[in-house]
Amino acid sequence: MTNHIVLFEPRIHFNTGNIARTCAATNTHLHLIRPFGFEITDKNLKRAGLDYWDKVNITYHDDLAAFLAHIEALESIKLHLITKFAEHDYSENGLYIDEADHYFLFGREDTGLPEDFMRQNPEKALRIPMNDEHVRSLNLSNAAAIVIYECLRQQQYQGLELVHRYEKDKLK
Repeated sequence: MTNHIVLFEPRIHFNTGNIARTCAATNTHLHLIRPFGFEITDKNLKRAGLDYWDKVNITYHDDLAAFLAHIEALESIKLHLITKFAEHDYSENGLYIDEADHYFLFGREDTGLPEDFMRQNPEKALRIPMNDEHVRSLNLSNAAAIVIYECLRQQQYQGLELVHRYEKDKLK
């Protein structure tokens, strides 16, 4: 079982950088769907503080259709659309404990996921509870971290270190 974060047409390189760092820390595969609102160059990666970019398993897709074709060819996958419009909570018990690969698809920072695509797949939509009267949406990198860590919690943090000893441990 592998977890995947999928960014649909990300606009802000700092968000993508934060999500890439989370992917590196959690052994999560990152998928980026073009077009981007920035160029993936060494200069932009350094500016976003991505000195760990080489530690992230990244797959690029030319568009949403290419991504969907990619996962359609795979066995045992679950696609989750993360959106404020969903009726199901991302933290429902038992959502992620099967042997499937879980793909969490996040929309653009400014417009989210395409409406027609979401209307075709409402059963795949998950929501992070929030007060919609105060904010329009959560920050993309925060939302990705919230969702992937809930997934990992339900999977009992498989493959991650719950405790690590450091040479200069501040608590020892």
